[in-house]
Amino acid sequence: MSKKIVTYPHPFKLESGKYLPGLEIAYHTYGQLNAEKSNVIWICHALTANSDVTDWWSSLVGKGKRFDPADYYIICANILASCYGTTGPLSINSETHQPYYSSFPQVTIRDMVNAHILLREHLGIKKIHIGLGGSMGGYQLLEWAFMEPAVFHKLVLLTTSAKESAWGIAIHTAQRLAIETDPTWKDRSASAGAAGLKTARAIGMLTYRNYELFVQTQDDPEHQKTDHFKASSYIHYQGEKLVKRFNAQSYWLLTKAMDSHNIGRNRGSVEKALSQLSANTLIIGINSDMLCPLTEQKYLAEHIPHSVCVSIDSSYGHDGFLIEGKKIAEPIGKFNFI
Repeated sequence: MSKKIVTYPHPFKLESGKYLPGLEIAYHTYGQLNAEKSNVIWICHALTANSDVTDWWSSLVGKGKRFDPADYYIICANILASCYGTTGPLSINSETHQPYYSSFPQVTIRDMVNAHILLREHLGIKKIHIGLGGSMGGYQLLEWAFMEPAVFHKLVLLTTSAKESAWGIAIHTAQRLAIETDPTWKDRSASAGAAGLKTARAIGMLTYRNYELFVQTQDDPEHQKTDHFKASSYIHYQGEKLVKRFNAQSYWLLTKAMDSHNIGRNRGSVEKALSQLSANTLIIGINSDMLCPLTEQKYLAEHIPHSVCVSIDSSYGHDGFLIEGKKIAEPIGKFNFI
């Protein structure tokens, strides 16, 4: 399915009080809405992904997979401030007729959800059978389920948390510092901050995986080396790979947005906010995740009514939610409690 764009030609108010003069939302859909309109699966993507779910979550979405377009109407929207079609730093500001670049205002998870709601209304979707998302995608779903409790029947939240941890904020700050040390990062160019983005990705890779996996997959069998180690080459490769497909100014903004995540902000407390979530909720954690550890998912399950937490055994750390499709599909398939 090709990417679609919906245009919202009105001022879009951000949580900060600032406005975007208009908004474009990029999204993909797969399958068909059934007559009862009861087969909607809405997937919220993580930090550097896009709205084409089959591009990055083919282990779960596609023909013969757990979420088959033959059975479901699957929707995924690119998030606000990204560089994959939804309004962000590379978009044209309709007031200046120039790209925003580093002048793009800071956004929050709640701003992203408000954009999702606009798309939901545009598509005429009143009920979502399952909202599904991992990591930052889970942040969006938690906010959305609080803001529109009547919309969701079920939630599947993977490797996510009720608020961004001090650990996560510290990692994101280190990544932004890497971008900010690149003297080009505020240039009015799509390639601004590329060297800084490469370093930021390198920092991120250390948290997406873990010690055991690096030793298992990136260790050098030779004992004579003094340079050009396999692990070093891998980190360079991952950084260069992201630079080819992403934008440093978007990355800076999106990590700021993740830092803003706190389901309890202006709602009394985290526990109070979670207690008001009404959707049946499956929470999935990865036992080797060092970025958003299993304690975060157990905390969600303790405070969300009608929820259950499942741990997946995987050596892939945080990235396990993207890689372990078969292991994740099993508890989702059993997710039938009311």
